[in-house]
Amino acid sequence: MKKLLFIVLVIPIIFLDYGCENNSTEPCDQDTSTAIARKPNLYLYPNETMLLSVEINFPKGGKIIESIPKYNDSWNISVESNGKINGTYDYLFYECEIPDLTQKENGWVIKTENLKEFFSSNLEIYGFNHDEINDFTEYWIPILKDYDYYEIYPQYKSTLDRIVKIEFSVEPENYFRLFYVIIGRNDKHLELSEPIMESANRENFYSVEWGVIID
Repeated sequence: MKKLLFIVLVIPIIFLDYGCENNSTEPCDQDTSTAIARKPNLYLYPNETMLLSVEINFPKGGKIIESIPKYNDSWNISVESNGKINGTYDYLFYECEIPDLTQKENGWVIKTENLKEFFSSNLEIYGFNHDEINDFTEYWIPILKDYDYYEIYPQYKSTLDRIVKIEFSVEPENYFRLFYVIIGRNDKHLELSEPIMESANRENFYSVEWGVIID
């Protein structure tokens, strides 16, 4: 009687994850945490009174959680050359939940007692005016007091446009965006690379925007 020989082949099963491109230089959305962009102030300065539609889009997902005036698919507003919106507001305000695709390599570590001086000087270098700087410091300095130091990472338009995109029915000729990612700490033992600083161009029809992400 002939004996039968059974050969069992063991084939390894490889599970491939197609969620992200292996060679991508951008963070993988699947591994990205969410963040809250708090109190972005969007200032508008047309050459003359202008009717304007402003729309917020989220290329990688997100949602608006607060806004003044009320945002309904877009803002449809009248803006004067001095920046006054609908005869009432000095800026468009919104807060939103977004994927955290911010950079945390280039920045500063600032002692809490020096924050007001730092932000006043820093925002001036970036090209914000006296009123815009006061709006920032009057709101944020009283809040930033729970730690001895704060890490501060600037985010510019090239980064922000990937996360939250502002679109205008009439595009400003110059549009400068700056968000700070701010992280509290109780020691200064952290070496950061000095950021390359940009500056707003406040000519013709222009817009400037600042905001904060507390990490």
